[in-house]
Amino acid sequence: MQRAVAAGLAAAMLLGGCGSLQPARSRLVKEPPRCADETVSIYFEPQSAELTREGRLVIDQAATAARDCTVRAVEVTGLADAAGAPAANLELSRRRAAAVAQALAANGLPAANFNVAAAGQAGAVTSDGKAAPLRRRADVTLRLAAPK
Repeated sequence: MQRAVAAGLAAAMLLGGCGSLQPARSRLVKEPPRCADETVSIYFEPQSAELTREGRLVIDQAATAARDCTVRAVEVTGLADAAGAPAANLELSRRRAAAVAQALAANGLPAANFNVAAAGQAGAVTSDGKAAPLRRRADVTLRLAAPK
């Protein structure tokens, strides 16, 4: 029974036009942009503030998703792991946050207030003395609203 329903649904969508499995209506009606706050993480190599190819891809996708929205604010927080000196890790996390903020701005993100912060290695060690994983990153929160 489920196979028959699925086949019927697929046939109905195909008859909607041009062999696409998308319903015909969705191609005709432009849906409004999804303008909900979004948080993404950009990961770095150890002791590096240089954006990776994967990091650039995440930034590209975030900027593209926000293009049709009103960007109320952008929050970027750089983080570092517990390896190394605290002052060096704080500086590294600042450089990571700055690199991400610059890449977002260069990627055509609509004008917004940028709040760039650095946490260094704060929080990099758990209460039981273990290193917190995945701390070589910058967290980005896009505060989005529907366009006016």
